[in-house]
Amino acid sequence: MKVAQLAGGVAVAFGLLTLVSGGTVLMGAVDMGAVVPFVLWFNFLAGFAYVIGGILLWRGHHLALPVALAILVATAAVFAAFGWRVATGGAYEMRTVGALTLRTAFWAAMAMIAWTTPRVGRAA
Repeated sequence: MKVAQLAGGVAVAFGLLTLVSGGTVLMGAVDMGAVVPFVLWFNFLAGFAYVIGGILLWRGHHLALPVALAILVATAAVFAAFGWRVATGGAYEMRTVGALTLRTAFWAAMAMIAWTTPRVGRAA
Protein backbone atom coordinates (compact mmCIF):
# COMPACT_ATOMS: atom_id res chain seq x y z
CA MET A 1 0.00 0.00 0.00
CA LYS A 2 1.28 3.45 -0.85
CA VAL A 3 1.97 6.02 1.86
CA ALA A 4 -0.71 8.37 0.48
CA GLN A 5 -3.33 5.62 0.53
CA LEU A 6 -2.48 4.68 4.10
CA ALA A 7 -2.45 8.34 5.18
CA GLY A 8 -5.74 8.95 3.40
CA GLY A 9 -7.33 6.01 5.18
CA VAL A 10 -6.07 7.27 8.53
CA ALA A 11 -7.41 10.76 7.73
CA VAL A 12 -10.85 9.33 6.90
CA ALA A 13 -10.87 7.34 10.15
CA PHE A 14 -9.74 10.44 12.06
CA GLY A 15 -12.54 12.42 10.45
CA LEU A 16 -15.18 9.84 11.31
CA LEU A 17 -13.97 9.65 14.91
CA THR A 18 -14.02 13.45 15.07
CA LEU A 19 -17.62 13.51 13.87
CA VAL A 20 -18.70 10.89 16.40
CA SER A 21 -16.90 12.46 19.37
CA GLY A 22 -17.89 16.03 18.48
CA GLY A 23 -21.47 15.04 17.75
CA THR A 24 -21.73 13.20 21.06
CA VAL A 25 -20.60 16.29 22.98
CA LEU A 26 -22.82 18.63 20.93
CA MET A 27 -25.87 16.46 21.66
CA GLY A 28 -25.08 16.67 25.37
CA ALA A 29 -24.53 12.93 25.77
CA VAL A 30 -21.15 13.51 27.44
CA ASP A 31 -20.04 16.29 29.79
CA MET A 32 -16.53 17.33 28.77
CA GLY A 33 -16.07 20.09 31.34
CA ALA A 34 -15.03 23.57 30.25
CA VAL A 35 -15.75 23.12 26.55
CA VAL A 36 -14.81 26.05 24.30
CA PRO A 37 -17.83 26.23 21.97
CA PHE A 38 -16.10 27.65 18.89
CA VAL A 39 -13.39 24.98 19.12
CA LEU A 40 -15.97 22.22 19.55
CA TRP A 41 -18.03 23.42 16.57
CA PHE A 42 -14.94 23.88 14.42
CA ASN A 43 -13.64 20.41 15.23
CA PHE A 44 -17.01 18.82 14.53
CA LEU A 45 -17.47 20.58 11.19
CA ALA A 46 -13.83 19.97 10.27
CA GLY A 47 -14.53 16.24 10.62
CA PHE A 48 -16.39 16.41 7.30
CA ALA A 49 -13.39 18.10 5.68
CA TYR A 50 -11.10 15.43 7.16
CA VAL A 51 -13.12 12.71 5.45
CA ILE A 52 -13.07 14.56 2.13
CA GLY A 53 -9.37 15.35 2.45
CA GLY A 54 -8.60 11.75 3.31
CA ILE A 55 -10.49 10.42 0.29
CA LEU A 56 -8.71 12.89 -1.99
CA LEU A 57 -5.33 11.92 -0.55
CA TRP A 58 -6.08 8.21 -0.82
CA ARG A 59 -6.98 8.68 -4.50
CA GLY A 60 -3.94 10.88 -5.19
CA HIS A 61 -6.28 13.60 -6.42
CA HIS A 62 -4.84 16.98 -7.38
CA LEU A 63 -7.06 18.70 -4.81
CA ALA A 64 -5.60 16.71 -1.89
CA LEU A 65 -2.87 19.27 -1.25
CA PRO A 66 -5.05 22.42 -1.28
CA VAL A 67 -7.65 20.73 0.94
CA ALA A 68 -4.99 19.54 3.40
CA LEU A 69 -3.46 23.02 3.46
CA ALA A 70 -6.87 24.64 3.99
CA ILE A 71 -7.58 22.31 6.92
CA LEU A 72 -4.11 23.01 8.34
CA VAL A 73 -4.47 26.80 8.07
CA ALA A 74 -8.01 26.77 9.51
CA THR A 75 -6.92 24.55 12.40
CA ALA A 76 -3.94 26.79 13.13
CA ALA A 77 -6.23 29.85 13.10
CA VAL A 78 -8.63 28.22 15.56
CA PHE A 79 -5.64 27.20 17.70
CA ALA A 80 -4.47 30.84 17.72
CA ALA A 81 -7.96 32.07 18.67
CA PHE A 82 -8.08 29.45 21.41
CA GLY A 83 -4.67 30.63 22.63
CA TRP A 84 -6.01 34.18 22.80
CA ARG A 85 -8.97 32.95 24.84
CA VAL A 86 -6.67 31.15 27.26
CA ALA A 87 -4.34 34.17 27.53
CA THR A 88 -7.27 36.43 28.41
CA GLY A 89 -8.46 34.15 31.21
CA GLY A 90 -11.13 32.08 29.49
CA ALA A 91 -12.00 28.66 30.91
CA TYR A 92 -10.65 25.65 29.02
CA GLU A 93 -9.63 22.03 29.42
CA MET A 94 -5.97 21.06 29.04
CA ARG A 95 -7.00 18.22 26.72
CA THR A 96 -8.11 20.90 24.22
CA VAL A 97 -4.50 22.08 23.98
CA GLY A 98 -3.41 18.50 23.27
CA ALA A 99 -6.20 17.91 20.75
CA LEU A 100 -5.44 21.09 18.81
CA THR A 101 -1.73 20.29 18.84
CA LEU A 102 -2.46 16.80 17.51
CA ARG A 103 -4.83 18.07 14.81
CA THR A 104 -2.39 20.74 13.66
CA ALA A 105 0.53 18.30 13.50
CA PHE A 106 -1.62 15.66 11.80
CA TRP A 107 -2.71 17.99 9.00
CA ALA A 108 0.82 19.34 8.60
CA ALA A 109 1.87 15.72 8.00
CA MET A 110 -1.05 15.13 5.61
CA ALA A 111 -0.08 18.26 3.65
CA MET A 112 3.52 17.06 3.43
CA ILE A 113 2.37 13.65 2.19
CA ALA A 114 0.04 15.28 -0.34
CA TRP A 115 2.92 17.53 -1.48
CA THR A 116 5.15 14.54 -2.22
CA THR A 117 2.47 12.32 -3.77
CA PRO A 118 2.09 12.18 -7.55
CA ARG A 119 -1.33 13.62 -8.34
CA VAL A 120 -3.97 12.57 -10.84
CA GLY A 121 -6.80 14.54 -12.36
CA ARG A 122 -4.85 17.76 -12.76
CA ALA A 123 -5.93 20.01 -15.60
CA ALA A 124 -3.34 20.21 -18.37
